[in-house]
Amino acid sequence: MDCECDGIGQSNAILFNILSRGGSTTNEPNYKRVSQTCHCEKRRTVCLKTPGETCQVASDVLVKTVHFMKSLPAFQQLPPKDQLSLLQNCWAPLFILGLAQDRVRFEVHDSPAPSMLKRILLNGRETPSSDPEQPTLAGVQTLKACLKKFWSLDLSPKEYAYLKGTVIFNPDVPGLKASLFIEGLQYEAQHALKEVLVPLHPDDRGRFARILLTASTLKTITPSLITELFFRPVIGQADLLDLLIDMVFTRY
Repeated sequence: MDCECDGIGQSNAILFNILSRGGSTTNEPNYKRVSQTCHCEKRRTVCLKTPGETCQVASDVLVKTVHFMKSLPAFQQLPPKDQLSLLQNCWAPLFILGLAQDRVRFEVHDSPAPSMLKRILLNGRETPSSDPEQPTLAGVQTLKACLKKFWSLDLSPKEYAYLKGTVIFNPDVPGLKASLFIEGLQYEAQHALKEVLVPLHPDDRGRFARILLTASTLKTITPSLITELFFRPVIGQADLLDLLIDMVFTRY
């Protein structure tokens, strides 16, 4: 397939040579003066190679993620609106931590292009704003790089548990009524994480900082990427957040 950047790159190179030719007497353009970088590769939309198997594993991780949140007494004590706000903010990074903890591996390939018939039938019925963001190769590479960083740390179950606590109880989420209480919960989770490192890694004083630094990369992965890659094949046009809300607030 021809690169979409070819025409742009060539026209930019021609323009550069015209403007920079100056007093040159030669009429032959020097295309070597400009090195063009093609970004089409990373903009490619992709999908799972084995959606049946991978989506099942991802669903299991999501169920365990929700169960973990509901099992925290401190989370249950929060006002319902605060629970909802924290859920909206943390479900995606928590899910990624679940993928890392279970060492879930997956592969992707190029998404099939929509058929001409589908384009004709959908013409005028969908707007760009209603069309969900499709997973890109760049987004998947970012996700995989994040997972590899966590795997390199080789966190224990206790480390994962306390790290999840620091992610859930984020006092910086807008609109929280119990933000001071939530800030205290995050501090307790961070303190517990630091304390558990002492017997597990007594000679590694920089491990706590590395864990928090690695956790900061969770913010680079959008919830839409997670939804479209792992759950759209299963839930269709349903809203994943609505399903999560039902799971969190259903008492069983």
